[in-house]
Amino acid sequence: MSVPARLGAYYFAYFAYAGVLAPYFSLWLAGQGYDARQIALVLAMPQVARVFAPAVWGWIADRTGWQRGIVIFAAFSVLGGFSAMYAVRGVLAVTAVMLLLSMLASGSMPLVEAAALAATRARPGSYGPVRLWGSIGFILTVLGAGAWLDRHDASTILDMVVGLAALVCVAAFGIPLREPHPASAGSGRIGPLLVRADVLAFFGACMCNAVAHGALYAFLSIHLEAAGYSKAAIGALWTLGSAAEIAVFVFLPQLMRRYSLRGLLIASFACVALRFVLIGWAVEVLALLVFAILLHAATFGLFHAASLAAVHRIFSGRLEARGQALYSSLTYGVGGAVGTLLAGWSWQALGAPVTFTISALFGLAGGLLVAWKVRV
Repeated sequence: MSVPARLGAYYFAYFAYAGVLAPYFSLWLAGQGYDARQIALVLAMPQVARVFAPAVWGWIADRTGWQRGIVIFAAFSVLGGFSAMYAVRGVLAVTAVMLLLSMLASGSMPLVEAAALAATRARPGSYGPVRLWGSIGFILTVLGAGAWLDRHDASTILDMVVGLAALVCVAAFGIPLREPHPASAGSGRIGPLLVRADVLAFFGACMCNAVAHGALYAFLSIHLEAAGYSKAAIGALWTLGSAAEIAVFVFLPQLMRRYSLRGLLIASFACVALRFVLIGWAVEVLALLVFAILLHAATFGLFHAASLAAVHRIFSGRLEARGQALYSSLTYGVGGAVGTLLAGWSWQALGAPVTFTISALFGLAGGLLVAWKVRV
């Protein structure tokens, strides 16, 4: 099997697992009797771990070349961690398990992204057709799990998460061995890049995007259920967003050739601001809600592809694993943790519409940062 095909298989398995975890794990936590702040605390642990753990794993990968070994170890850590949740009781115990498994596992995706970008570097934008297999996996499990949960108890969500985590373990063995970089490939010094104003503005904007999405990933399913949507409808809406994301990945080569990364990032942030205003205030208007869900194509798909390409451009050669790890740490670590915890507080204190309005404001701030300083 070719390297792009093996990477596509990993993306498929990983995002099939995420297709149950992201939309439905909050429902499992709610079924255990936890309130909004406790749910946010548990769901913030992967982001907390990403603040520092990816940088450690990226440093190890750059120093040792153990890229595939780290991805395999991460996959089995996820399987073991969620399996342990059958035995643990109480929000503090669940939170501790989630933090530990996240620390052990958070190095995998930056390394897989670095491998995918390296494998497709000869053809700009060809990362998209590889990555879209993740979206296909996500769609299939979101739809399937939503239909299942309309007929079965939410306690079965953990069974699905564990089963799909086992599939990720199998796919991890297909990650290609890392080719060593020649000594001349990049200076190996990351410090000078981190004091550049454009790099700081770029990472600040990426953090704003992650903060904005905190409420979405923690509470969208709960928000939709409260508005009267069935679990099957909730699954269909999550699927719709992923289908729109696939369209972006399919046309990514053309978009990359036609527009600058800066322009693509600004467009994605504008969509973030619009999307979360609509989700917050027009959730009961189906046409507007569908439009807001379709904007996932830009707020995640376009943003993710453009920001990864920017990181790959800034951190080249021997710095690429550390660059992707730093991006993961600051964006999905710091930004994701702040966004999830902020959403948990805001949801309980101010309500859903104000929470999603705060998300929209962070999207606006990210776009202004890119327009102000970023030139990629």
